[in-house]
Amino acid sequence: MAYVAKRNPKRCPTHPGALLREDIIPAVKRSKREIADLLGISRQHLHAILAEKKPVTPEVAVLLGKLFGDGPEIWVRMQGAYDTWQAQQKIDVRHIKPLVKAA
Repeated sequence: MAYVAKRNPKRCPTHPGALLREDIIPAVKRSKREIADLLGISRQHLHAILAEKKPVTPEVAVLLGKLFGDGPEIWVRMQGAYDTWQAQQKIDVRHIKPLVKAA
């Protein structure tokens, strides 16, 4: 039987920039400048992602997936989970009534 991890819905998912900043870049023992150069993006762009001020776009996800060998999907899913949680905190949907399926 497989274990399925459940995330606390009240806790914001990790921004992919935090994972890069805290775990991945230190583990590969490369400078942020070198990582930016290897990705072909500006240092400012990388720093904005690491500071969680910019999202990991699908284009950057493709670059990260190739550089770190894990594919773009993980990066897109992480960013999507982060963005969706943020939107759910900001957008009031109480006025929307769900449609009922026809029988």
